[in-house]
Amino acid sequence: MRTVELKRKLQKYGCYFLTNGKNHEWWHSPITDQKFQVPRHASEDIRTPLKKQISKQSGVEL
Repeated sequence: MRTVELKRKLQKYGCYFLTNGKNHEWWHSPITDQKFQVPRHASEDIRTPLKKQISKQSGVEL
């Protein structure tokens, strides 16, 4: 899964962008009410451990 696809899926479930960090973007999930980081590089593949971490923090099955 690429970063662009991940962001589209997060937005579909109500997650939204908060602000930019140094190398990542900060997003908020209304499902878990948590902030979490998403890589900024749009064409980069997201590895499995990071995908699991984002899924857990966002409450969205990836």
